[in-house]
Amino acid sequence: MTGFTPFPPDRAAAYRDAGYWTGQPLDWVLRSAAERRPDHPAVIDDRSRFTYAELDRRADAAAAGLLALGIGDGHSVLVQLPNSCQFAVALFGLLRAGALPVMCLPGHRDAELAHFLEVSGAVGIIVGTDAGFDFRAMAERLLERDNALRHIIVDGDAGPHISWSQLCEGDGQPSQLRVDTSRPALLLVSGGTTGAPKLIPRTHDDYVYNATASAQLCQLTSTDVYLVALPAGHNFPLACPGLLGAMTVGATVVFGTDPSPEAAFATIARHGVTATALVPALARLWAQACEWEEQRPTTLRLLQVGGAKLAADDARHVRSTLTPGLQQVFGMAEGLLCYTRIDDPTEILEHTQGRPLAEHDELQIVDDEGVAVPECEPGELLVRGPYTINGYFRAEAENQRSFTPDGFYRSGDKVRRLPSGYLEVTGRVKDVILRGGETISALDLESHLLTHPAVSAAAAVGLPDPYLGEKICAAIVFRGRPVSLAELNEHLDTRGVAVHCRPDMVAPMPALPTTAVGKVDKRTIVAQLRP
Repeated sequence: MTGFTPFPPDRAAAYRDAGYWTGQPLDWVLRSAAERRPDHPAVIDDRSRFTYAELDRRADAAAAGLLALGIGDGHSVLVQLPNSCQFAVALFGLLRAGALPVMCLPGHRDAELAHFLEVSGAVGIIVGTDAGFDFRAMAERLLERDNALRHIIVDGDAGPHISWSQLCEGDGQPSQLRVDTSRPALLLVSGGTTGAPKLIPRTHDDYVYNATASAQLCQLTSTDVYLVALPAGHNFPLACPGLLGAMTVGATVVFGTDPSPEAAFATIARHGVTATALVPALARLWAQACEWEEQRPTTLRLLQVGGAKLAADDARHVRSTLTPGLQQVFGMAEGLLCYTRIDDPTEILEHTQGRPLAEHDELQIVDDEGVAVPECEPGELLVRGPYTINGYFRAEAENQRSFTPDGFYRSGDKVRRLPSGYLEVTGRVKDVILRGGETISALDLESHLLTHPAVSAAAAVGLPDPYLGEKICAAIVFRGRPVSLAELNEHLDTRGVAVHCRPDMVAPMPALPTTAVGKVDKRTIVAQLRP
């Protein structure tokens, strides 16, 4: 496959010999559960409920419908569906058709999707309908561009396009494909660190391990009920262990569409949810809400928190109000996952972000010159292992920056490794903002801001926020009259910038401060703007 960097043969052989890779395609996750627990509830949302046998049949029907359209082996398809049972049907239907799902997020807009289409060469897009935004109209705009897109599939009012429900109506059973499990199963989307978001090719081998081993570590069983509270296309709620990990043990997956405490607590009570994953901002909000919400999540035994560092005080509050079963998670869609363990002592649970999932995860912590730092000293984390990618998809220039010659991924995260092997996240190297669990590239946002005729210079920085973790501040030198936040975000909206990438505040400045070598000094900007 052009633009895909496979695992080197020697490491691939070592991972197979060690039992990390079993040669099962990602589709096996559903097929196996349907054979073992056909009548057990598999997926539930506000409108639907499918057993494993029903989900299995619907995935087959979706695959047959996709193949009838000419979408199959070698084709990529963008998937931008809300949390729902149909998300699961679409994912497994595409896998069974041999297509490559590109896991877009609900907040992505024209700019990001056009980039994904260009990089992936996708021939189709599957979208839902939402009262707050017209995804079908956006897909139509993308269809008018110069790309390979030729199929718009809509779950809802399809208009002149292909109806997802009609496409899945049949009872066709596509012939089982012979899958090369060393090849990509799906493409995840990076948060963006040095520019536009990149596509992350996760192979069948590494992603089956990712989900299966995570479920084992979290001690999930068939009696668990996992709530997908974050957008399902994220790596965290998808496979860490997420909905895929839950399926490896035959558990039930509930799709939530509103992560607010009022709605989520009601969903947890209604379905007896036992496990879920949140970003720190939501975990803090849920913990605070226990003071006023009548209904509390009493069935919750495991609450994973990741996407950004959880402060020790917040960890203590979460454990005392929501559940003592807090698990801190530090990871990346590119691969490495670190977890605290269920039986870890309090000090570890509240003050670290876990240790690696696999024995064969190789970690290096280095200084600015690439030299290993002493134990307990902070440095940039480099990693390679049985489920960490070897290159972004069709991104040769970025791969030169992001991977060492011997195959280690430069995470951009600063950590220190304790004698116990656990990691504490201390900061980051890459110029990104962590807002509500989303990673926003400052460079990419700045490039969009500079297209506004009133903007002479721009610097995007993250400022501490008790609810979001960081809020996005646009420090701007204007050419004349300062432009309001609403006007700037309207401009970004017309450019199709993702919703989660838009500034929360604007700070007009006469000039941007610079370092001794002439670079914009963002530390000074943050120091000037912090309350």
